[in-house]
Amino acid sequence: MNVLRTLAVPQGEAVFEVLPRIAQILGGEQDAVLPVPAADARETARLSDALLPDQPIDDGISLVVATSGTTGTPKGAMLTAAALRASGDATHERLGGTGSWLLVLPPHHIAGMQVLLRSVLAGTQPVIVDVSAGFDPAALPGAVAAMSGPRRYTSLVPTQLVKALGDRAAVEALASLDAVLLGGAATPAPVLAQATEAGITVVRTYGMSETSGGCVYDGIPLSGARIRIDDGRVLLGGPMLASGYRGLPDHPAFAEPGWFRTDDAGSVVDRVLRISGRLDEAISTGGLTVVPQVVEAALADHPAVRECAVIGIEDPRLGQRVVAVVVAEGEAPTLEELRTHAQRTLDVTAAPRELFVVDALPLRGPGKLDRAALVARFS
Repeated sequence: MNVLRTLAVPQGEAVFEVLPRIAQILGGEQDAVLPVPAADARETARLSDALLPDQPIDDGISLVVATSGTTGTPKGAMLTAAALRASGDATHERLGGTGSWLLVLPPHHIAGMQVLLRSVLAGTQPVIVDVSAGFDPAALPGAVAAMSGPRRYTSLVPTQLVKALGDRAAVEALASLDAVLLGGAATPAPVLAQATEAGITVVRTYGMSETSGGCVYDGIPLSGARIRIDDGRVLLGGPMLASGYRGLPDHPAFAEPGWFRTDDAGSVVDRVLRISGRLDEAISTGGLTVVPQVVEAALADHPAVRECAVIGIEDPRLGQRVVAVVVAEGEAPTLEELRTHAQRTLDVTAAPRELFVVDALPLRGPGKLDRAALVARFS
């Protein structure tokens, strides 16, 4: 009988202690595993309460990865060893071959766990950077120098790349890698342009726990992965797909066999997937729909905007009003400047009606914007 067991995953060099268990996950050996953060008792309790370790689970399941949401009850994507191997093999195929990996993400989330899984799959030893106290770009040069060849990879979230671009030595270290996978959240076009100009080989990844991590790289599906657009919604399929959610056999996201219904809106143009935003985050203002990510992309290339988030705040006249929350690059922009900038490419309805300037945007999970926290703060 297959039973779900918790695996307390530490950060820093102690991660090496769990690598033998990672190898067993890939081999489909022993009971299924639920990764939890070893140093965070509260998060461990939250995940355990929702996903019920030490109880039976479907045969064939090797890994249960919690979705990264922090509101409500977390869901656990059930992944087989075959799905994880398919993901790792397809990743190495797309990148040009197996190599060594640098871990600079929390290892209990799917992106960090995949760095360990791919390392074991490739037969290489990962290099670990401890990010328990936050990401410090100054750690990158030494860590990259410790990596073995001939091919070297890492995986970052956009906020880490933004920080690294402000450190010349970190930029040089990243530029020496064969690929820097970038996922977890949308990346502003100016940040991508700056990274490319600096010689960093950025590979934009799209996927989630339910697809064993990224399964679409630079808009193109990995080998075996499939994309379908259903009334503007992105559906994903392929051998790396999860078998469903732990304890939720009838969840609508997995209602169609072989497909996962995401909450993302998108389209396929010239065989390249383009994500326009999340369906559950759309703003209804004045009877019209505004997708926050579209406005964020428009504002991101303003020279005074380092990072930005767009949210909808309740409005007695409009239903919701469009609000911009900005981390400034130098002197903060004015609301009128941002409205004018947005209207160069968007309808006036999408231009922000209110502006807040903050020191940093709140994040949840592996580098994802916590839009709900901003709504709560500025409502």
